[in-house]
Amino acid sequence: MGKNRPITIGRIDYANAWPIYHYAEELLPEGRFRIEQKVPSALNRAMRMGELDITSMSSFAYAQNAEHYLLLPDLSVSARGRVNSILLFTRKPIEDVLGGTIALTATSATSVNLLKIIMSLYFEASPAYLTMEPSLDDMLEQADAALLIGDTAIQASWASRDLTVLDLGELWRSWTGCGMTFALCAVRRETAEAEPEAVSAVLRAFTESKRRSIRALQPLVDKACRELGGEPAYWNRYFRELHYDFGPEEQSGLSLYFRYALRLGLLEHDVDMQFFEDQTALQVNE
Repeated sequence: MGKNRPITIGRIDYANAWPIYHYAEELLPEGRFRIEQKVPSALNRAMRMGELDITSMSSFAYAQNAEHYLLLPDLSVSARGRVNSILLFTRKPIEDVLGGTIALTATSATSVNLLKIIMSLYFEASPAYLTMEPSLDDMLEQADAALLIGDTAIQASWASRDLTVLDLGELWRSWTGCGMTFALCAVRRETAEAEPEAVSAVLRAFTESKRRSIRALQPLVDKACRELGGEPAYWNRYFRELHYDFGPEEQSGLSLYFRYALRLGLLEHDVDMQFFEDQTALQVNE
C-alpha cells in the first residue's frame, strides 16, 4: 500500500451506495487511485486481507475488525425507517416463519445479523437459518422465508405480488425508534498513517459526490431506470428515503445494533468507533 501503487478503493456494487461514488472517480487525481466494484461480502473480505485501502463496507464487518480501521466521517448508507432494499419475503404467515426456516443471502453480514437480532429480541423466536445464493425462487423452495438485499431485493419486490414483504429498516425503526446504518466508509489504519493526504482526497471526493448527488437526483434516477429498470418515481423515493450522513442519530442507532449483536454473541467485543481526521481541512481552517 502507499506510494508504490495506487490507493485501492472498494465500491459496493448496489444502487444504495451510488450517491457516495457517482462523482467521486472524476474528482480523484488520475492514476493515483483505483476503484474496484464488488458485492459487500467480497469488499469486506478484501479489506480484511489488506487488498483494499479504503472502502464502503458492511457495518457488521467493520465492527468485527474495527481496531484495524478508521471511519471516514459523516459518510454512511443509512435509513431512518423504510430502507426498501433489505427485505424478507414469505408466502406464509409470519407466525409460521418464526418457527420455520429462513434462507439468508450470502452477500452481506449486516442485514443477516439485523434479521437475527429482530427475530431473537423482537419476535422472541429461534428460526433455523440456511445460507444460499440470492435467488428468491430457489430460496423459497427450501425455506419458509428469504432475506434479500440490494438491487436483487428491489427487483424481487417489484415481481412479488403474491408474497408478504417485510422491510427490516422499517421493523427496526418501529421496534427501537432508531434508524439503522447498513454500510460505512472506512480506511485501513496503516494507509491513514502512511498516506493521510491521499485519504483526505478520497474523503473530499466522497463528500462532494454525496453533496452533488443529493442536490440533484435525476442523474442517479436515470442511471437506475436504465440499468436496473423500474419507474423514475420509485427511484426518486428510494434515494430520498436513504440517508448518507453519519451524525449523532445514525451513530446512536448503530451503537444499539452493535450492543444487541454483542448480547446475542454475534459480535465478540464492544466496538469503539474511531474516525479519520482530515489534517488538510484543519490546516485550511487554521
